[in-house]
Amino acid sequence: MRVPVVIVGAGPTGLTAAALLGRYGVECLVLERWESVYPQPRAVHLDDEVHRILGRLGLAAEFAAISRPCHGLRLLDPGLRVLAEFRRSPGGGRHGYPEANMFDQPDLEHLLRAHLATVGAVTLRGNTEVTGIRQDGTGVRVEVTDRGTGARETIDADHVLGCDGANSVVRTAIGATMADLKFDQRWLVVDIATTADLGQWEGVHQVCDPARAATYMRIGKTRYRWEFRLLPGETADGFHTLDRLHPLIAPWTGHVPAAELEIVRVAEYTFRARVADRWRDRRVFLLGDAAHLTPPFIGQGMGAGLRDAVNLAWKVAGVLDGTLPERVFASYEAERKPHARAMIRRAVLIGRAMTEGGRFGDLIRRVVAPRLSGRVLDSATPGLHRSDLVVRPRFGRSLAGRLCPNALLDDGTRFDDVAGGRFAVVTTKTPSETERAAIRESGAVLVPTRLSGELRRWLRTGAAVVRPDGTVLSAGRRLSRCQYP
Repeated sequence: MRVPVVIVGAGPTGLTAAALLGRYGVECLVLERWESVYPQPRAVHLDDEVHRILGRLGLAAEFAAISRPCHGLRLLDPGLRVLAEFRRSPGGGRHGYPEANMFDQPDLEHLLRAHLATVGAVTLRGNTEVTGIRQDGTGVRVEVTDRGTGARETIDADHVLGCDGANSVVRTAIGATMADLKFDQRWLVVDIATTADLGQWEGVHQVCDPARAATYMRIGKTRYRWEFRLLPGETADGFHTLDRLHPLIAPWTGHVPAAELEIVRVAEYTFRARVADRWRDRRVFLLGDAAHLTPPFIGQGMGAGLRDAVNLAWKVAGVLDGTLPERVFASYEAERKPHARAMIRRAVLIGRAMTEGGRFGDLIRRVVAPRLSGRVLDSATPGLHRSDLVVRPRFGRSLAGRLCPNALLDDGTRFDDVAGGRFAVVTTKTPSETERAAIRESGAVLVPTRLSGELRRWLRTGAAVVRPDGTVLSAGRRLSRCQYP
């Protein structure tokens, strides 16, 4: 059996990569060791940039139905007094969606799987263990075992995407290792279901306590999550009953009878900060937790994996159909690795602000933490570094590498509706016939020249070539100065 792309792992990253490739007509086989969606909740937050990726799949309304906007962040002292409060508007941000969204990961995975069932080019095979990966000059050979029958099979692919998590078999197969960014903390994660009204502010509560840092957030209509830093010698085994949990969650649930609280999950996690030393070996790529691990303090772990998927999918599709040369694959790690590292460092900074002890910790929380509001609440993420597909000057400012806003246009559509996953040209001036011919030859779509106010403010006076993932490839004061793919 041979397929163009094998995706190992059917978590949110693998499912999103398959859906994006399927939209380009690329045949994919997704291999997952579990028979169905893993039922336990894990990730609970994504921002408007990642919501936009779901929107490109046509799933924006469906995701909105299973999620709820988050109202912002409160930093609390050990006595639960407010140190600082940063409010978000529940409306749409620059990408057209709420800037913070709470959800249950199994619900999202069910949504993505249902979508894949409508994509003819994608096949999802569960209960399948990947046991080996070998490359030669013509492709990749993937060895698999059916976990139900024990039957073994070999599948040949042009490319393999390793979306198989922190204990990635694909990462091991290509000899990549994880570099430790020096953050390692054990935390208790508690999910509770209740129909009772907890009467709490509808944002994230971060308790900045070096003795017992904690986080509280509402995930859904009847679902709530707490995270507590474990003390030396403590394990999750000591907190599997409500009477043991009560001293921890009582500040939020003390008025609710125990009979109205249902434990959904109690688990222990070690929050780590790590990045793979390399993300690619020839035709094999690492995505998501296989490539990077981030502490959850800014809710960007799962989102980083979906960013990997949207960055890589159109490049794989372009190489397979011959419109892009294979050298563009070098841009994947060159663009995504520095971005992921920057987001991990941001998460570590916030984590230390929550948990650092002594006078230095107090200084961070009372003086520095309130000044972090821009970093905490601004959903804009760093621009991508220079690559073959990000043409920016070595010095000076440029829009290249930044995301084009998913702005409303004058006709009521949004930028992504017009671009449709293709290269797009945005300009404040009417192109000449020569420039129009160049645009047609490149295969890009011309966004209507009568730009909306939002898009015009972003572009100012000039032009930009925007990639299928929404990132600016090149920009300049004149369209003739922009580079095409």
